[in-house]
Amino acid sequence: MEGDMSVQDREELALKLLASLPRSRLAILQQQIAPLLQFDIVGTLPTEVALQVLTYLPYQTLLVCSLISKQWQKLANDQSLWKKLCDARGWAWRQPPRFQQANATRDSYDQSDDEGIGESDEEYEDVYVESVEEAKVELTMMHAELDSGLMQLSMTSSSAAGAASKWSARYKNRTRHSAPSAVPNKNALMEPPGRRRPDYKLLHQTHIRLRNRFLTPSYRLSPLQTKGSLNSGGHTSTIYCLQLYTDPETGKQVLFTGSRDRTVREWNLTTRMVERVIDGIHASSVLSICVHNGYLASAGSDRRLALWDLKANRLVKALIEHEDSVLCVRFNDEYLVSCSKDKTVRVYSFPSLELLHVLDEHRAAVNTVSLSGSYIFTGSGDRSIRLWDANSGKVLRTFDNHHTRGIAAIDFKPPIVISGSSDRHIRLLDVTTLQGWSTNSEYTTTNITANSPLPPFPPGTSSFEAIDPLCPSCGSSVPLSANPICTAGVPGAAAIRNGAIGIGVGGDRIHTPSGRCRHRDLVRTVALGDDFVISGSYDLTIKIWDRKTGAMVADLTGGHTGRIFCIAADCTKIVSCGEDHTICIWDFSHGIDTSFLQLSSG
Repeated sequence: MEGDMSVQDREELALKLLASLPRSRLAILQQQIAPLLQFDIVGTLPTEVALQVLTYLPYQTLLVCSLISKQWQKLANDQSLWKKLCDARGWAWRQPPRFQQANATRDSYDQSDDEGIGESDEEYEDVYVESVEEAKVELTMMHAELDSGLMQLSMTSSSAAGAASKWSARYKNRTRHSAPSAVPNKNALMEPPGRRRPDYKLLHQTHIRLRNRFLTPSYRLSPLQTKGSLNSGGHTSTIYCLQLYTDPETGKQVLFTGSRDRTVREWNLTTRMVERVIDGIHASSVLSICVHNGYLASAGSDRRLALWDLKANRLVKALIEHEDSVLCVRFNDEYLVSCSKDKTVRVYSFPSLELLHVLDEHRAAVNTVSLSGSYIFTGSGDRSIRLWDANSGKVLRTFDNHHTRGIAAIDFKPPIVISGSSDRHIRLLDVTTLQGWSTNSEYTTTNITANSPLPPFPPGTSSFEAIDPLCPSCGSSVPLSANPICTAGVPGAAAIRNGAIGIGVGGDRIHTPSGRCRHRDLVRTVALGDDFVISGSYDLTIKIWDRKTGAMVADLTGGHTGRIFCIAADCTKIVSCGEDHTICIWDFSHGIDTSFLQLSSG
């Protein structure tokens, strides 16, 4: 009979039947009919097409998608999606070398102190979640750490450790240590040998967790060396410079430090002992070091510049060509650049160290230099920063009066440059758009001299986004008018910043944090990361800033009793040194397995 009736006839019959039923029965039928009206478009697509659709989603949405159904969970957990997200951020999976796994179970110049700065002209394999309920638990545990304000702001909170251990319970059979761990972990030697299959969802989530550790902040502070503690073979005087370095062949990360005691030392971050001492090269303080691809360059107040082959453990070449202390040295695969109190910058070929150019346009000591490809950025006591072409030796841009006092530190990752000054402020600038932010509301203009057209920077670099600042405690947008102070977050959390806005070069906006966020003394060292800017100061503090908004997200204190001279950082930790002979490790990876993270190789 059904086959003899048209669709319209069946509709009329159904309506008559429904009309004859009481209202209570209609409500039950409505609940039963509703699922028939739902249509899973993505679920009906071929897997390849469905995955292509999901590639347009951010990671937060993928996590939510995994809660919809088992089919969606399988799609949202597909490794190709998470690998693409990791590739976009430059996050790579690290496989320890096979030999490392096999051995894993063995375990007459002026002696005055320049202090490295010149005078200014003024003076896991992923386990798929078996049910939607388990997926909800996983997502809840992730949010417990990912959401700002849900975790404590203290550096050693037992509640934070408990949350981390709960979230990681599903991975309890895995090794839990940093790579290398800033604090030795006895469980690190328990992992059986063998190569792990890349798990890009785990890799991505681990990076996000570490990023939010910096935001909260949640870290463990431990000194690698303190004054008078020489049992590890440490330095005997002020430590001016340091750098984290990961050997590209072994994957082992170490720390190099340079000191007033005229030596450079290599530290094993697992054993916390000195493994190598490079001495007999400098006649006075080692003010700057740079380590890259198996070589170490050092510069000192004895006017000397030295290049050391780390693998052969021998001196390659030493030069004395500057007329005063060499304050900073940087090199890459093509160039070595040094700057000096003699107001000049010298550019050498690498590794032959043949002099190519002498850059002499600064009017005061050149305190700092940063090198990226063939681009050189210099900062001077004359209050200017300059962008140079290493190939031609020509200055491309001059930013006069970039600070109100001399420039003490600079870091450059095209097209972004960050600078610190003796005026107690830091300033970030996109040299292509002239947008940025600073901690000084007086930085409303900059005198720019364009000596030649700015060359195109390598593809893939991202410029500063002039967006309204976000409160790092509650995550809400900070109003552009007035200067509100956010007190959202857990009880006892300090108010972090307010949000004044200044006018940048050419009318562009520059975000300017309030006075409580500024350093109180000379900013001696800065580091530019993908998400954060880190600065160290003579005021004994290290501050972490949001790279896009300029919001101060962390103020690290209590590590040093003397002026901070240098900092280095990767995604798991910050390392600092200073006048107090102390090397501090601020470990943000405690309780997290980071053995598969590929850290910067220097």
